[in-house]
Amino acid sequence: MDEKTVLWILAGGGICLLLFNLSKSPFKDRLIVFLITSYYSSILGIMVVGEGMLSYPVNLFNNQFNSSLTYEYILFPLLGIYYYQTTYYATWKGIIWQAVLYSIGITVIEVVLEKYTDFINYESWTWFYTLVSTFVFFVIVRYLMKFITYKDQQQK
Repeated sequence: MDEKTVLWILAGGGICLLLFNLSKSPFKDRLIVFLITSYYSSILGIMVVGEGMLSYPVNLFNNQFNSSLTYEYILFPLLGIYYYQTTYYATWKGIIWQAVLYSIGITVIEVVLEKYTDFINYESWTWFYTLVSTFVFFVIVRYLMKFITYKDQQQK
């Protein structure tokens, strides 16, 4: 199976999981997490690719985009929803611990993909940057959602 086909399967599967996830409560929170994660991951992705730190040789829309739309707009935001969902009632220690676990999982998968496929190529990027950036990203989005929920409840 060629790599573009795998990307289409991942994109389709991600969209199906997203639709399934958005059908559950609280819809508003899940949608906000998805949109915030998509927005900021796309900005970071554009900057990192633009600086030549990493590249995506195989991409669904190579002629239109240099970054990975499948990852930045579907898979990573979907993971953000799962992270939010699993940390909804967690203490700050649980939030940090799960951010570490999710970040390690993403980093391991990315390192394997970088080594054995053309989905991603590290130029000056390293696995450590992925680990730290995803960890920080998950924690910031989680606490941003905590703040949004708090403000929303205050206004009711």
